[in-house]
Amino acid sequence: MAMTATPAMAHTRLTGSDPKKNSSVASPQQIELTYTDSIRLPRVILSDESGRQRQTGKAEAVDNKVTLPISGTLANGKYTVGWRVVSADGHPVTGSYSFTVEGSSGGAGTSTAPSAQPAAPAPAPSPSNASATEESDGGSSGWLWIGLIALIGAAAAGAVAWLRRSRTSQG
Repeated sequence: MAMTATPAMAHTRLTGSDPKKNSSVASPQQIELTYTDSIRLPRVILSDESGRQRQTGKAEAVDNKVTLPISGTLANGKYTVGWRVVSADGHPVTGSYSFTVEGSSGGAGTSTAPSAQPAAPAPAPSPSNASATEESDGGSSGWLWIGLIALIGAAAAGAVAWLRRSRTSQG
């Protein structure tokens, strides 16, 4: 019966964000991401429409929420939030989404300064994901299956050796 059980593949996923995906908002003071489970090691990058990272505070995780403070006022335009977190089971999960700032009184001079680092490419969206944001897995499930097959093979070899040994000792 243990050999027919499949491993659990329930990794955390993003369930909500503020600002929301594809929304038009005034300049936000923070980015808030909500996940299905507790997460750790959050990394959130805010990029403007030219791909420049905007210098903001450090992302902090509390239970299933990640908050990224935004210093200053964002200028009008489209912004992309790219994120990477580690789920409670140790699986890294990444994704991104965009929102638009409209009606901001902040011009180029009052927007947050771009960071010196080049923008990281946005992760590829998962085509089968129907959640509120684009999300993709890190792809470690293949190694899990290989390990499971190796474990089953080792158990079968041990069972054969045990049966041969018990037959030899009886004869």
